[in-house]
Amino acid sequence: MLELRPNCECCDKNLPPDSTEAYICSYECTFCRGCVEQQLSNVCPNCGGGFSPRPIRPVKGYREGVGLQHHPASSVRVHTAYSAAELSEFSVLIKATEPSKR
Repeated sequence: MLELRPNCECCDKNLPPDSTEAYICSYECTFCRGCVEQQLSNVCPNCGGGFSPRPIRPVKGYREGVGLQHHPASSVRVHTAYSAAELSEFSVLIKATEPSKR
């Protein structure tokens, strides 16, 4: 199941479990919509893949043993190891290729 990381790895914006601003790659690298669109150009700086909106885990457990009450979001904040310049340089190399063809 998804970790639901609590922040954008680039700008450190809070991304609570119900955030519609959270985007993830296939490795669950987590960034806010603004960074995905403006800084990263839909290129994950860690794997080179694209991003999708992160699903929202229901608060209420509609089935026994599921929901945030049983599987809470992560509280571990993750930050990218790359500078803004490195992020831009990397995305320039890849952004012209559609994520499904990378």
